[in-house]
Amino acid sequence: MLSLSIATPGTAAIFRRGTASGTSTSSSFHGVRIQQQVSARVPAAATISSSSRKPSVVMMSKREAELKEIRSKTTEQLQEEVVDLKGELFMLRLQKSARNEFKSSDFRRMKKQVARMLTVKREREIKEGIKKRLSRKLDRQWKKSIVPRPPPSLKKLQEEEAAEEAAEAAKSA
Repeated sequence: MLSLSIATPGTAAIFRRGTASGTSTSSSFHGVRIQQQVSARVPAAATISSSSRKPSVVMMSKREAELKEIRSKTTEQLQEEVVDLKGELFMLRLQKSARNEFKSSDFRRMKKQVARMLTVKREREIKEGIKKRLSRKLDRQWKKSIVPRPPPSLKKLQEEEAAEEAAEAAKSA
């Protein structure tokens, strides 16, 4: 329960948690006192049921399935997908800077996806016996060889716009 009372700055009092009154002050600002009812807390272990534990098991199996899918791809496919995802991240940053609507969760999801792919790539290099220094050198060469291209989402938008223009041209003709 939340109660609000107005007091003069000289009479405003600050209450701390654990006082005998059972209330605590969250804020005291220029004579405005906000009191919040403190309820007894139940230990977290007692509130967790067996049904709430199941989603974490499902998430692990999803992640494992995703890793199997990544590991089944060739190194070239992984590199192509990394380039595409980095392009998507760039498009998200552009949308953010232009203040367009976007899902902020996509940043984290794409970054993690790129990291997983690069981890699998590095695991393969370790199996082949490629040292870290040589790996970095090969990565620099690979990055220089990348031909800039639009990310898949931009290609899709361009195709949709071209289809709309073609439909408009067909209607007007």
